[in-house]
Amino acid sequence: MKRKSFTSSEAQSVGPYSHAVEMDGLIFLSGQTPLDHTTETLIGGGIKEQTQQCFKNLQSVIKACGLSMDDVIKTTVFLTDMSNFKEMNEIYAAQFSEPYPARSTIGVKQLPLNALVEIEMTAKR
Repeated sequence: MKRKSFTSSEAQSVGPYSHAVEMDGLIFLSGQTPLDHTTETLIGGGIKEQTQQCFKNLQSVIKACGLSMDDVIKTTVFLTDMSNFKEMNEIYAAQFSEPYPARSTIGVKQLPLNALVEIEMTAKR
């Protein structure tokens, strides 16, 4: 089966990749950094503001796929500073309802454009 790609006009790509790709009912959403699609720049603020923007971007992509956050089964969060975990988690928890998707949180040295956070998701149609 050929993969199908999805693009949101409300999310920004900084490389040669699709916002989301579907194959066999699984939708893989590329990691979103806290880019404002209108200015094409990283938003200001701290981890809470950046996490909120990541989810704003992800929500626009999942909507373009014809799905909602209730269809998300797995997420991966990348943080450049694990001391931001608690504040990121506060914003994260408000994005989903129970039962929450499975999740991994990974500490990384650096993210594109010096973002503090990047989040990717997997959903099921």
